[in-house]
Amino acid sequence: MARLANKIALITGAGSGIGLATAELFAREDAKVVLVGRNEQALTAAATRIGNERAVAVAADVSRPEDNIRMVQAAVDRFGGLDIFIANAGVEGATATIEEYPIEAFDEVMAINVRGVFLGLKYAIPALRQRGGGSIVITSSIGGIRGRGQRNSAYITSKHAEIGLMRTATLECAPHNIRVNAVLPGPVETRMMRNLEQSRSPDDPSKARAALVNAAPMRRYGAPEEIANVMLFLASNEASLCTGGVYSADGGFSAA
Repeated sequence: MARLANKIALITGAGSGIGLATAELFAREDAKVVLVGRNEQALTAAATRIGNERAVAVAADVSRPEDNIRMVQAAVDRFGGLDIFIANAGVEGATATIEEYPIEAFDEVMAINVRGVFLGLKYAIPALRQRGGGSIVITSSIGGIRGRGQRNSAYITSKHAEIGLMRTATLECAPHNIRVNAVLPGPVETRMMRNLEQSRSPDDPSKARAALVNAAPMRRYGAPEEIANVMLFLASNEASLCTGGVYSADGGFSAA
């Protein structure tokens, strides 16, 4: 039997990278999926590939309360409810020292990475409770437990905050049979990493990549599908005792 049979999942940041890989994997495991993100064209194309009877695209900005209400309502209206919420949307922000960091860039990171997760929890939890429970997974980062890297204060701060939200939600949701966990990827082959490589080494991004690979005990980046596999486990009934957990999927970065 498929691991997510009869489950309805809402995934933010689903237009590319980890979010898209998770949506595709969940659909293969028989879930119905609501794909949320800011790039409507990418979302629509992904929903079409998955199959419009199993997937729906919702263009939304997770930092806006009304968009969070709308995306949860889309799951209810289209598929009948919500069992799984993957809070995956995020941005990397600027690369600068704290002294030089643009205030507007800091605010954008906080709006999407922290406020967006908070709002997602606020409106998804009641829908999960109505279904008798479920699973929430927040995509944090190894930057949520370490201060690795340089000149990325907003991102590091936001990823620490996401773990705080996860732990708070864990305690509030446990009586309602809702499990809440966080996944902490290291460097993954995504658009975000290309941007980070470029910002850290504008003249030669390959130098930034080489430095990250050399710092990883496994000496490679992860693939989005590898993170999606961890999401699948936590979303499934196989993880029935897992809540309040911080799950690194980082090739050993957090141990180094």
